[in-house]
Amino acid sequence: MSSYIDKLNWRYATKSFDTSKKISEENLQILKEAMRLSASSYGLQPYKIFIIENSDLRNKLKAAAYNQPQITDASQLIVFAGKTDVTAQDVTEYMENISAVRNIPLEALQGFSDAINGAVVTRTQEAKAIWTAKQCYIALGNLLSAAAHLNIDTCPMEGFNAAAFDEILGLKEQCLATAVIATIGYRSEEDQTQHYAKVRKSHENLFTTL
Repeated sequence: MSSYIDKLNWRYATKSFDTSKKISEENLQILKEAMRLSASSYGLQPYKIFIIENSDLRNKLKAAAYNQPQITDASQLIVFAGKTDVTAQDVTEYMENISAVRNIPLEALQGFSDAINGAVVTRTQEAKAIWTAKQCYIALGNLLSAAAHLNIDTCPMEGFNAAAFDEILGLKEQCLATAVIATIGYRSEEDQTQHYAKVRKSHENLFTTL
């Protein structure tokens, strides 16, 4: 556990990336698997994750992120996009996946299907969009921790024009909306932020045991 805590102390929101260093394909696959295995409500994973490497596309997205250099300087840009609607068809496809992976008859999953339809699908579209965005943040957390484990730097970012991102990436047509983004790569030696002491609440101020 101490080594895990050491990695979390090591990580910070990297402001300046070394443009000459790229994440290996092996490590990128590990990060992708970490995001794929992330927890999500009901296990539904109501989002898509875009790994942006194309330089022209990243330049367009940089302009939509107030020209923050991380967008183009990092090894990759990760965009988490939540579904703008969750339908009964989504639930059906999820049940079919469970049935195939676990070798369970679809009929045996009817109760689970009904529960999701009743708790999620019946919500307003606005409520569903908020819910799917929250699921994106859980996957983001997995990415940050997995990257730290591999000594890969990250910068989670909310400072961007979501509507512009959606337009550039053609997300509206896919019934998706950008929720949060992150850049991944390796810190520049010139990034002074890496030397800052980590500031967090004390245990006494943060935790309450009842």
